[in-house]
Amino acid sequence: MKVLIIGGGGREHAIAWKLAQSPKVSKLWCAPGNGGISEICECVPIKATDVIGIVNFCKQNNPHLVVVTPDDPLMLGMVDALTAAGFRAFGPTKDAALIEGSKAFAKDLMKRYSIPTANYEVFDDAEEAINYVKKEGAPIVVKADGLALGKGVRVAKTEQEAIEFIRFIMDDKIFGASGARVIIEEVLEGPEVSVLCFTDGNTIVPMPSAQDHKRAFDGDEGPNTGGMGAFSPSAYYTSEIAGICRKRIFIPTIDAMKREGRSFKGVLYFGLMLTQDGPKVIEYNARFGDPETQAILTKLDSDLFDIMNAVIDDKLDKTPVKWSDDATCCIILASGGYPGKYETGYEIFGIDDAICDDVTVFHAGTKRDGARYVTSGGRVLGVTAKGRNLAAAIEKAYEKASLIKFEGVHMRRDIGKK
Repeated sequence: MKVLIIGGGGREHAIAWKLAQSPKVSKLWCAPGNGGISEICECVPIKATDVIGIVNFCKQNNPHLVVVTPDDPLMLGMVDALTAAGFRAFGPTKDAALIEGSKAFAKDLMKRYSIPTANYEVFDDAEEAINYVKKEGAPIVVKADGLALGKGVRVAKTEQEAIEFIRFIMDDKIFGASGARVIIEEVLEGPEVSVLCFTDGNTIVPMPSAQDHKRAFDGDEGPNTGGMGAFSPSAYYTSEIAGICRKRIFIPTIDAMKREGRSFKGVLYFGLMLTQDGPKVIEYNARFGDPETQAILTKLDSDLFDIMNAVIDDKLDKTPVKWSDDATCCIILASGGYPGKYETGYEIFGIDDAICDDVTVFHAGTKRDGARYVTSGGRVLGVTAKGRNLAAAIEKAYEKASLIKFEGVHMRRDIGKK
């Protein structure tokens, strides 16, 4: 079977790596892919957001499955366009992807269906949002409504910080149209956990819990990034908490989307805060997370190709999904300056030295330059290790990450240690 993967980051490398293990998959393409992905896929120079270009490629090459992973093409309706052209596509439709594409929609959905989340207000006027912040005080959470590469959220410690972020979003338009509205939320307290779930719109199958680290620097300091590392499982996510989440959050969300005429099929990501009042939803994503995917898929013992097809065919309830008991840890090696300005084109050394039976290096921002790999993005590599427990996985991940060198390399030193 021939499979096309849309995207070009570490998440897509992990998906390609797992699909390549299926005996049913004979050919893999990735559009646009990256340096590391090119080792297992034929990389196609089509942007992930080029819906027409992807559909035309499929008409010429007839893949049996197209895996649409990034948020942008999902919100552009790539799954809808592929399905209309007669191709099997894994991922939610545009209507269903709105659960990530608009935080205001997601919050209103939770309110309508009594799914626990933080108290909030939505504003399309900067002055009204600022007046609300002055009334409520700080700390307070400010979110851009639309997609912002994981950088559209600020937990403001002071009123001034919140006001400045509102100005950046709504007046300076740093996120473009995604900042036409803002959501102002109360700050929730407690351990943060990510739970990704396969769902065909009826059955929901949670993956092992994970926790990512969004801030650029140790101690959760600095600006938000797309993610500086992740580990799995979370010690806070007990079987009791999992049962509560399934009953009060996971199933109600799937049922709510169905009632809204937006049946969700694909991977639904639940960003959760485990508060003293119980688990609450911080955010939804309409796809695999990054770098959680790297930590989670290395634990999957079942055939990912079979699971994806079961989701498309509404047969997830008849498809086994099994996981290893190993703990995993993914350390992101980033370009110096990320998520701000950074330079690219630096040669990367030591990747082969880091790879062993328990360690996989997933490429995010790399490209091939002859026999060399060079940096081409902010997040460059994800060194992902398995261990009998979390401490062993973390130790192995850092041991191997330290072997990789490139100009300006930056990593957090406290992934999984808080």
